[in-house]
Amino acid sequence: MITLEPFERTDFERLINWIDTEEILVQFGGPIFSFPLTIEQLEAYTNDKQRLSFKVVDQSSKTPIGHAELFPSDDNKTMKICRILIGDKQKRGQGLGQQIINELLKISFITLGKERAELNVYDWNTSAIKCYEKVGFTINPDKIFTSTVKENTWTAINMTIDKQHWIS
Repeated sequence: MITLEPFERTDFERLINWIDTEEILVQFGGPIFSFPLTIEQLEAYTNDKQRLSFKVVDQSSKTPIGHAELFPSDDNKTMKICRILIGDKQKRGQGLGQQIINELLKISFITLGKERAELNVYDWNTSAIKCYEKVGFTINPDKIFTSTVKENTWTAINMTIDKQHWIS
């Protein structure tokens, strides 16, 4: 079981330590950060009051194991789910991603009253895509993005879910 708690300055060093390669930073943060991740970048990130950033806390041990974010879309009906990371490598592959996404959807749909949520994921990240599909996300074939990481082209796909299709 996990909970989402506000991401604070005291969490910066932990997140920096989890993101130890440029590839992990791009996968996690997209274009808003540059490698290496720094306290200054995280201060600017947390100063953006539109961002709802969270640390993911394992309730059995009461320790932070990851990070997650919600960001409002321009249409005022959609929340963007972004910057999902299970930083504790021992906690990966245990279904925690689905729990994180469901908690973010609960905030988006119930607390904030949004009608839709979307996220972007790199097409090679098949385990994340399967996780999102299990929650009810579908691929939006009309939105595809590419970025270059160390001379490799990465393709990101967009996935969406409407409130009425979410099964909590």
